[in-house]
Amino acid sequence: MGNKPVGVANSNTKAVGDAAEDLALRYLLKQGLELVQRNYATPGRGGGEIDLIMRQADATLVFVEVRARTSSTFGGSAASITVRKQQRIVLAARYYLARLSVMPACRFDVVTLQGGRGVQTVERDQIVWLQGAFNA
Repeated sequence: MGNKPVGVANSNTKAVGDAAEDLALRYLLKQGLELVQRNYATPGRGGGEIDLIMRQADATLVFVEVRARTSSTFGGSAASITVRKQQRIVLAARYYLARLSVMPACRFDVVTLQGGRGVQTVERDQIVWLQGAFNA
């Protein structure tokens, strides 16, 4: 698939986030997960959003938050997921699960991408998959 830039230091946040999600998605697909939905959001203002909803081979639904940072200053990617952000992800997951007729096993994961010097590529990024990163 080649090298795809995560972002440039002066790029807008949306473009950097989308590129980080692309990298995380490719990584998780290589780990054997299947994409169910991308960028799922609850309707209305003040709701939550889930970057990736994936399914493991055992049918477990995995709600994934993707975070990318070029620096580990202030704790890096993982530290940027606040309690409030976790609550919004859980809210969105509950909303998503309420539509299903059968409640699957599920968990909340985080994929962090800690990059280098402004323009990052797959080779320069450190991708960390934190399974069960937080609970509902």
